[in-house]
Amino acid sequence: MTNPMLISHEVIPTNLANAVAHRVRHRSYDLRGRETESTGLVIVPTVMGENGRVMTWCHGTTGMGDASCPSAQPDPAGELRTYFAAESTAQIDYGVPGVQQFIDEGWIVCATDYQGLGTPGMHQYTVNRTNAIDAVSIVHAGREMGIGAGTKFATMGWSQGGAASAAMAELNDADFGELELVGSVPMSPGVPIMGMRDPSGLSTALTGADIPPDGHLVMTLMALATAFPDELNLEDVFTPLGIEIMEKAWNTQPVHHLSDTLGRLYSFKGPILDVKPDRMPAWLAAMTEASAGRVKPRCPIFMAVDGFHNGSVVPVSWQTAYADAATALGGDVTTKLYESDDHFSLPGTCVSDAREWLTKQF
Repeated sequence: MTNPMLISHEVIPTNLANAVAHRVRHRSYDLRGRETESTGLVIVPTVMGENGRVMTWCHGTTGMGDASCPSAQPDPAGELRTYFAAESTAQIDYGVPGVQQFIDEGWIVCATDYQGLGTPGMHQYTVNRTNAIDAVSIVHAGREMGIGAGTKFATMGWSQGGAASAAMAELNDADFGELELVGSVPMSPGVPIMGMRDPSGLSTALTGADIPPDGHLVMTLMALATAFPDELNLEDVFTPLGIEIMEKAWNTQPVHHLSDTLGRLYSFKGPILDVKPDRMPAWLAAMTEASAGRVKPRCPIFMAVDGFHNGSVVPVSWQTAYADAATALGGDVTTKLYESDDHFSLPGTCVSDAREWLTKQF
């Protein structure tokens, strides 16, 4: 852990009641210890709760570069807004589900953007351990602000961030320092190695199926090559066309824009992926190192599962595979199925259960 973590902070407007929102820039590092930086939010209640308890939010998929930075969006310190909502004018999902209630109950809320989203370099998308370290680093930065943040904290995350929250419970003691993680709530966690072991949904294109690759899958492959430059090469899995598209688009196209671009150019110009089977063991090894579900979690886990259409983005089988792996390692894992929720309605539905459960962990 690099000290100090806080680089800068400034107060920004928010429509939340009884809260002061800060946009921060903080130091961090990736799963191999390489130093990075991230921006993000630290939202402080005007009436502090018991012992300065903190919740660090791990956001879902937005993209790989600066166009996908949550804290750079309009009114970022607010409730979760989703791209697919009828009233949405946003290009990405951003905000924190249930944030007003957390503030009303005296929680400090941290929300890192992750490295590469508004800071130099390509974002290590779905590299769960790197994303988790960023979400711990912003808690360290928040404590350096003198806002009354305590040493005990909890985490929630959704989708990409659900896997980051899961991986946070598996980080090393040195990543936490004086901090104590008391509970983790992964919501529909996207753990990449589970998708590789069960090639369905977003990972189907890796089987050679004649379908356009989804942006989530393509970003995962690009990010792994970024996180493991000595082990992986883009040519292992991409056609020249795929590399050309991603070199042009990664920093400027959020995930849904990118998925549309890939779909159109796949139909117009040809294949995006060209997976070399003999290179897949190296990619599987990298995914395993990057993923949650590797060591016994240090705190209890409450996992919220979206059941509509068998998991509308992250298949239910991927979610339960993570829970099974964490349980087999000795973890204390509770799951709850939200049968009527899809991937995008889940956070709003389950957050009350999550907040109640996290409160009990303190």
